[in-house]
Amino acid sequence: MSENKSYGRKLGFAILISIVLHLAVGFSLAAFGNVFNPPAALPEEKPAELTLMDLSPAPPVEKNPQFVDVDKSKESAEKPKEQTFESNANSLAASQKAPSGDLPLPSQDGKDLPIRDLETHDFSLAMQGSTPQPQQPSPPPETKPSPPPAKSPTPDPEQLAMLKSTPPPPIKAPDETPPSPTPDSAASVAPPAPRPKPETPASNYQAQKQQTRIAGSISRQGPSSVNAVGTPLGRYQKQMYDAVGARWYQHMQQRQDLVSIGTARLTFSIDRSGRVTNLKVLENTANEAFASVCLQSVQELKLPPIPEDVASTLPSEGLQAELTFISYAN
Repeated sequence: MSENKSYGRKLGFAILISIVLHLAVGFSLAAFGNVFNPPAALPEEKPAELTLMDLSPAPPVEKNPQFVDVDKSKESAEKPKEQTFESNANSLAASQKAPSGDLPLPSQDGKDLPIRDLETHDFSLAMQGSTPQPQQPSPPPETKPSPPPAKSPTPDPEQLAMLKSTPPPPIKAPDETPPSPTPDSAASVAPPAPRPKPETPASNYQAQKQQTRIAGSISRQGPSSVNAVGTPLGRYQKQMYDAVGARWYQHMQQRQDLVSIGTARLTFSIDRSGRVTNLKVLENTANEAFASVCLQSVQELKLPPIPEDVASTLPSEGLQAELTFISYAN
């Protein structure tokens, strides 16, 4: 029994010493571990930031066309200070009404159409005009020599008195027909000279335009016009648009009973030799006959080569063009 008690005491002391040693090792690791591994620095707290965002829909951005057609009556020798558009000639901006919008265009009344025309006039095709013909002088009338007058006998003084007192012949009534001229008198009258036919004046191509409603930002008063500068590229574009438009009006006159009301939008390129490439129909709200007229008008286009100073400023594909054709009821 004494041996068992002695063994139990030793075992208890051993367990107690083991627990003390484990606790000592744990405290030492905890104490010395912070020395070799310092705690990570806490991140600095930043002040809260408040960002206000405008969630209202942005107004649509108006894309200004690169080219506008300047009418002869709007051309100016002076270049505008603000060269907003490229064109075939210079023009200075003016507006019929006070500014009422943000567009670099004049404010004016007109029809609501998907185009922007500054004036109203009908179309006209290019005409050479008639060549004046030289007038040939008419031949002089033929005259016959008149016979010498016959000598009349000298009358008596009494006969002269009778002749003086004789009343004049009666005046001819209106319903009486004049005596027919004798052959000699008819031959002596000259025939009337033929009147020359009036000459047909020459005319240039002019596209049909209908003044449309515009709300612009131009403040200078005057007939509607824009700030445009004439450039070689603008003059070449003008030549292209006129050539297409002239063909389009001719085909529309020939097929006006086949086409319907609507809009067709085409895109194509003009290479450096003046040839049409990459012709596509982007949109067509009319019938197929109308789209065919528009395509044919562009396919028949024949232009001179693009000038070298213009071609050097264009991409490798050449001049990029987009045309909108509109057929609407008058």
